[in-house]
Amino acid sequence: MMALLGGFAQAAEVSTNALSRSDGAPDHRFGAGLILGEPIGVSVKYWLNDQIALDGAAAWSFWHENNFEFHADALFHKFDWIPVGRGKLPVYFGGGFRVKLQDNADDRFGVRGPVGLSYMFEDLPLDIFVEVGPVLDFTPKLQGGVTGGIGARYWF
Repeated sequence: MMALLGGFAQAAEVSTNALSRSDGAPDHRFGAGLILGEPIGVSVKYWLNDQIALDGAAAWSFWHENNFEFHADALFHKFDWIPVGRGKLPVYFGGGFRVKLQDNADDRFGVRGPVGLSYMFEDLPLDIFVEVGPVLDFTPKLQGGVTGGIGARYWF
């Protein structure tokens, strides 16, 4: 899965020069902040071009037990679906993987498909977001679930 995301990222990086940054991604390419929900933790995002970004989180899950998890996703952004007067409000969707390290049970590995909204402030290097990410775990058994939350990132 990492090789697939890496190959996808490399292909998207090549297309960066062909796109204008004025209609999509912010001038700052890397952002870090917090996500609150299920799970709660640190969120990061890196823009590859105007429409494609990689995001990830390292966080704690409190559903049933205290567990540590991380996920990484490739996200596609649509900036013109919800017009706003100031700033930008892209709808995003994508896919990636999740690993959940459990204290008293077998660890889980699966895929997730997040969908969300991100408000990008016009005059501040900050965004706020809300997302829902359905998950399908393959190990230790086939099992579905949902992650999601709200968060904010500062752009460097």
